[in-house]
Formats: sequence, C-alpha cells, structure tokens
Amino acid sequence: MKSVRMYTTPICPYCVRAKSLLKKKGVEVEEVDILMDVAAREEMEAKTGGARSVPQIFIGDTHVGGCDELYALEKDGKLDPLLA
Repeated sequence: MKSVRMYTTPICPYCVRAKSLLKKKGVEVEEVDILMDVAAREEMEAKTGGARSVPQIFIGDTHVGGCDELYALEKDGKLDPLLA
C-alpha cells in the first residue's frame, strides 16, 4: 500500500472526514499539522502549486487534493487502485 501524507490542522472538520475514510480502508496516514508550523505550510503550498486549504492529501507522489476530491475518487472506484 502506498504511503499517504495529509497536511491538516486540528480544527478542520474536512480533515477528520478524510482521515475517517482512509482509516476505514486500513490506511495509515502521516499527518502534518500546519496550524502553527510556517515551514510545513510553505512546504504544502510548494508541493500543491499554492493550495492554502486543508486537508491536502498525497497518495504516494500523487496530489489528490482535498476531502471532496478524496471522496470523489472513492465514489468513482478509483481510490483503492490508487492506494494499492
């Protein structure tokens, strides 16, 4: 299974929702809290082409986007192959 890295904040309900879906799939998520970490926020923005909202989710080297994009992949049956 590919590694999953998620840029989050502790006050983000979309982060909780995204983590919940991945947890149901048995995926371990490497969480990067950007709330008070300027360097981590800058890293996220650089890797996403300037995205400032959370969550920002990476599966392996693939930038998935946010929670809505993650659930769209699940709905379309594309999440499991991406995780494999």
